[in-house]
Amino acid sequence: MAEKRASHEAIVLLFVLLQIVAYCNSVPLSTNSRWIIDQQTGKRVKLTCANWVSHLQPMIAEGLEKKPLSYIAKKISETGFNCVRFTWPTFMFTRPDYYNLTVSGSLDKYNLTAAKSGIAKNNPGFLSMKVAEVHKAVVNELGKNKVMVVLDNHISQPGWCCADNDGNGFFGDALFDPTEWLKGLTAVATAYKGNSAVIGMSMRNELRGGRQNVNDWYKYMQAGAEAIHKENPDFLVIVSGLYTDTSLNFLNGHPLQVNNLKNKLVYEAHWYTFGVPPNTWATQPNQLCATMTKRAQDNYLFLTTSQNPTPLFLSEFGIDQRGGNDAENRYITCLLAAVADRDIDWALWTFQGSYILREGKVNSEEAYGVMDLNWDRPRNPGFLDKLQFIRQMNQELESKKPTNYIMFHPQSGQCVQVGKNNNIILSNCKTASRWDQHQDGGPIKLAGSSQCIGVVGDGGAARVSVDCSSKWKIVSSSGLHLAAQDGKGKYLCLEMNASDHSTIVTKKCLCVGDDLVDFPTCSDDPLVQWFKLVAVNV
Repeated sequence: MAEKRASHEAIVLLFVLLQIVAYCNSVPLSTNSRWIIDQQTGKRVKLTCANWVSHLQPMIAEGLEKKPLSYIAKKISETGFNCVRFTWPTFMFTRPDYYNLTVSGSLDKYNLTAAKSGIAKNNPGFLSMKVAEVHKAVVNELGKNKVMVVLDNHISQPGWCCADNDGNGFFGDALFDPTEWLKGLTAVATAYKGNSAVIGMSMRNELRGGRQNVNDWYKYMQAGAEAIHKENPDFLVIVSGLYTDTSLNFLNGHPLQVNNLKNKLVYEAHWYTFGVPPNTWATQPNQLCATMTKRAQDNYLFLTTSQNPTPLFLSEFGIDQRGGNDAENRYITCLLAAVADRDIDWALWTFQGSYILREGKVNSEEAYGVMDLNWDRPRNPGFLDKLQFIRQMNQELESKKPTNYIMFHPQSGQCVQVGKNNNIILSNCKTASRWDQHQDGGPIKLAGSSQCIGVVGDGGAARVSVDCSSKWKIVSSSGLHLAAQDGKGKYLCLEMNASDHSTIVTKKCLCVGDDLVDFPTCSDDPLVQWFKLVAVNV
């Protein structure tokens, strides 16, 4: 036992020594109201992250068998992410038979000869390193590329997550001993102390299963937060909810009490469309978007607008990036409207295009991954382009600039801009036009001018002019249609023109009747008509 303790202590000591050469790229972060801020300047820092997995059975960051680490870290930055939610399993830091494994030994354990050859080719120095040392090397390389890191305790026993009965779901499950979990949190907080690339720790991914209950949640989340903060007071402490990170509603009126953790607490949530019948997205998209957005508001988004607001980190969302899943494409459009509206921090699931070993399958492809199977290029650059607006920091803490509005089209990921001939078009959100605050049933007025958006006629190009007689209503249960009456008293909605995907026209509202109420079911695709006026003060 003494030898095992000495070995464990030696690994922690090695981590500390590695910190001496770790690249510094940031200062500690803190919180102020609902925002994450730079602790020195008080300026907001927005996290726009990708997940990257290192918690599966080999305990090796995915992709190191396909490409050099420097290539992957650079690619993360090049594809527009400023942060990585980097996963780790508890046992890698608490059990000698896990943390003493070298990369070579871990791959041999599962007879992963092709992956071993790939790492020998792309990252040869890693084979003789212990798995936790490689975890640290990845973090340091991300830091060199000015990519911030959130260390996510994803699971206890290395493997794929998540199932209700996998023994990793909640405190007291067969593989989830609270004492060992606290030991792991402490070990990681200590190991990464002083590493400026790491800005926080997420305490546990997707609590779940039959044991979950609110009383134990408060008890152990308080203990975990205090353990991290005691060892590393610089870190943000990120707190997950119940029911696979979809519920924090019990915090409404009953905040988590954590000693000496002022301005370091962040909450996280996950938002997928799992479990929703695809046909519902096909036939009732307005109603379903309204339902899902309200559910998100009631369960976790409320934290950003409560009496004592706190930051919310949407630490997982994503779609099959091959692009052929129409239900998921509709879900992500709905989600982007809500995320843009609240300007929250987020992490896309996921960056890796493949897994060394997932659920018994070698070289398994990840359809939700940013990278393709061989990590040569992004799988779907068009999807990454859709994230441009939510990457932007649209709201700043204590801004001296006035609050205006940008009109966001979530299906395309673009924003409305006034063109040369006063027509309105979709363009890059960085050059979007600004609008005054819109009152439902009133004009949509260009900020700093006397011009408003007007209805020309069914199929006509919408344009701005000094005629502000068009009164725009927010219609449909989604709250994403903007409709005004033409000269005949007929309501028309703004729509992205199908012929050029740029010009904004006014056409008959899709899936909405003349009474401005949703049709019970609808075979049309109303997403071309979804727009969101988003507050900006930067």
